[in-house]
Amino acid sequence: SLTAKDFQDIYGVNVIGPFQMIKAAKEHLLKSENPCVVNISSIAGIKGIGSSIAYASSKGALNTKTLSMARNLGPIRVNAVCPGPIHTGMTQYIPDEDKQKFARRRTALKRFGNPEEVAHITLSLVLPSASYITGAAVPVDGGMRARNN
Repeated sequence: SLTAKDFQDIYGVNVIGPFQMIKAAKEHLLKSENPCVVNISSIAGIKGIGSSIAYASSKGALNTKTLSMARNLGPIRVNAVCPGPIHTGMTQYIPDEDKQKFARRRTALKRFGNPEEVAHITLSLVLPSASYITGAAVPVDGGMRARNN
């Protein structure tokens, strides 16, 4: 059963932590030629999915915080990457058959993603070629957001 303490702990990591990091780095970022921050969120923050209400709502708050900080911190660009089902330490104990079944039902690409796919979009958001992107929450979810399920 979820407690208020669980919410506080999860929000502390997923919302307050990134806020404090950006606040601490602000002066250094402003000295940069390409000041930007990429928050690591989740598709759960867009679709409200998953087994943890606290996790999904904290990632939704992180996405909203990303947008608000982008609006208020210009010229610092602030974006978020929202991974969906990815092969990570968190998913390594899910049987492969269950992952495949989930991906076939829930993603347009019918597979789990790889960490490198999340890393590549994260890198692309910090490059100077992305200098006009701010306030975005970019799904890296194999089309999970696009599916109506």
